[in-house]
Amino acid sequence: MKKQLNILCVVGARPNFMKIGPVVAALGRAGVSAPLVHTGQHYDEAMNDRFFTDLGLPRPEVNLEVGSGTHAQQTAEIMIRFEPVLDRLAPSAVLVVGDVNSTIACALVAAKKGIPVVHVEAGLRSYDRTMPEEINRILTDQLSDYLFTTEQDAENNLVKEGIPPEKIFFVGNVMIDTLLANLDRAKPLPDGLQGGHGLVTLHRPSNVDDAVILTRLVDCLVQMAGELPVLFPVHPRTRSKLEAATLVNRLTDAGIILLPPQGYLEMLGLMKSAKVVVTDSGGIQEETTALGVPCLTVRENTERPITIDKGTNTLVGIDPAHILAAFHDILATGGKAGRIPDLWDGKAGERIAHVLTERLSPLP
Repeated sequence: MKKQLNILCVVGARPNFMKIGPVVAALGRAGVSAPLVHTGQHYDEAMNDRFFTDLGLPRPEVNLEVGSGTHAQQTAEIMIRFEPVLDRLAPSAVLVVGDVNSTIACALVAAKKGIPVVHVEAGLRSYDRTMPEEINRILTDQLSDYLFTTEQDAENNLVKEGIPPEKIFFVGNVMIDTLLANLDRAKPLPDGLQGGHGLVTLHRPSNVDDAVILTRLVDCLVQMAGELPVLFPVHPRTRSKLEAATLVNRLTDAGIILLPPQGYLEMLGLMKSAKVVVTDSGGIQEETTALGVPCLTVRENTERPITIDKGTNTLVGIDPAHILAAFHDILATGGKAGRIPDLWDGKAGERIAHVLTERLSPLP
């Protein structure tokens, strides 16, 4: 009897949940065992439960319960707790997604133990090494045996970095698999809103940790709120920084609706009916492009250039004049039309499962 493939799938932070679901489901349909390991890098129990329920994810076989810490502390603790899991489960491969600390930590442990590493969402580059995620992306790709990309530029990046082309597979975007599968289940807007609002998400340290930058961004949002309703689901880290800088009242006095962190289906409902989204999130740049919703990315660079070249995204930096000029252009013209990138068709998970079942062998 042929031994079953056993691919250990790792999640650690909120963006991972939307990426892992289609892969786990497709592997299951292909007859592959795909147990889930949750590192606990993001550990809000209520939000975790909502994501598992909303996305129909299987419960993790293991929760490492790592919690917060510095980048070094968190990465090291994940490695220490993940190694005995590999020894016990003896997987055929370890599959990691995205660019969080859990991604590089688990990839490194697997590689040192001679277990094939699969990286979903490989090859994305911002070329900004001040971003911890950029370091995680580069190193994970160097450790990986199977690199699945979302866009053609990602393959070009990998080849330039010396990755053999035979390890690289252009499969599309698993995050869009999840979006398309759940679009009809998106939650309706809060009472009193009919759509056509502005939606804001901010969480990156470069935007929220510096009180001067955060104040400038808040001033931009206040001006936007004078022209259309603005909804702002506030990340816990961002809320603490807003409170420390005494900026919360400035937002609420301007009529900006501050919301708690949203579940996936709630956030999908807020995005698809928005007139414009202002964000520093990588995933939201992709989701707005798939939805055809104009997006302003409040960063100096992005690892997802396809959302600018082909999609609805505009990189506006953190200069208030640039942000507001782009915002007013969207109000006047409706923003960039954009188009859906190649293979963002809801079938990326199936393509990944096909490659892995064709090429991987179960461990003896």
